[in-house]
Amino acid sequence: MSLSRNDVAKVGLLARLALSESDLDTMTRELSTIVGFVGQLEQIDTTNVAPLAHPLDTQNVFRADVPQPSLTTAQALQSAPRHDGEFFLVPAVLGDSGAN
Repeated sequence: MSLSRNDVAKVGLLARLALSESDLDTMTRELSTIVGFVGQLEQIDTTNVAPLAHPLDTQNVFRADVPQPSLTTAQALQSAPRHDGEFFLVPAVLGDSGAN
């Protein structure tokens, strides 16, 4: 399978990439090669291969989730640059939060 310049331009637009004309040529060629390699996988006979979630046997290596004592609110806030005695105060990320 080969990608067209328009396909690559559309992907670049969706990814918010500013691709020059030479970038489009290069990316079209390189992405077509990559898609071709992926296309080769379709030719492999997987009839007797069981579906896998992971290629290796895995097991849970985490400890049991047992409640433990934790910091008090005052201890957690003692090193915070800004707090109101109950919560951390941080700059607004998505607009004005009203916090000073």
